[in-house]
Amino acid sequence: MSGSPHPSVPAAAPGGFAPGFVRSVLDAALARGGPVHAIAGLQGSGKSTLAAQLVAAAGARGSRAVALSIDDFYLGRRERLRLGRTIHPLCATRGPPGTHDVALACEVLDALAQGRPVRLPRFDKIADRRLPPSRWPRVHGIDLVVFEGWFLKVPAQSPDELPAPLNRLEREEDPDGTWRRWANDALREAYPPLWARLPRLLFLQGPGFERVGDWRWQQECTLQAAHPRRQAMTRPQVLRFVEFFERVSRQALRTLPAIAQRTVRLDARRTPLAG
Repeated sequence: MSGSPHPSVPAAAPGGFAPGFVRSVLDAALARGGPVHAIAGLQGSGKSTLAAQLVAAAGARGSRAVALSIDDFYLGRRERLRLGRTIHPLCATRGPPGTHDVALACEVLDALAQGRPVRLPRFDKIADRRLPPSRWPRVHGIDLVVFEGWFLKVPAQSPDELPAPLNRLEREEDPDGTWRRWANDALREAYPPLWARLPRLLFLQGPGFERVGDWRWQQECTLQAAHPRRQAMTRPQVLRFVEFFERVSRQALRTLPAIAQRTVRLDARRTPLAG
């Protein structure tokens, strides 16, 4: 697999988001009570890039900031394989609701919000495993926590929205709906305690789910380029992978503009249009 982006993928803006936009987000994050500021957006929308820019900009102002992702809280491969054996084979794939250690995420956010020392979990996506705790960075006295994730605060769907499959993965590998009901149940039952710890949410609203395949492929190329001796996903694997996220992603596009404290629309090149 090449380490350069596929020609059809729009390149990210050099240096990430414009400094003025980053300043406006940081000003809002630091002006409001509580250190946790959340960023939601579909895969590849620039959440991690913006989070890193915010941490750097906060540091330049003398504030201590850290970036944290919901991806850092994936269940380990062994736990997900157990879910795949006992519930449905699709449960073994990381990413959708039900594949995160929500209790650990709540514990870490509570410690950060209270200024207590805490280790930040880290997940190796190429190896598909959580790093051992001895390799988690230890922090304390943090002024700003930028917590990002693709489905933060997305509500569950109603049961009558679940029976009809919406893509090939659901039609061929989940024809009776067992997996999507399980993920939806997790979204309704397991995640609200985590959402309650995210009082401020910025939603980066991309032009539609149709861009996610290209955006996610660009992410994979970047990951491969950073680790040339390891094998990341191929483009066909990426296109299948994003089908795991389509249902909840479309729910996010429908619901988050009314839930987030600020919604910023992005064009196909991830340039903010308004907000």
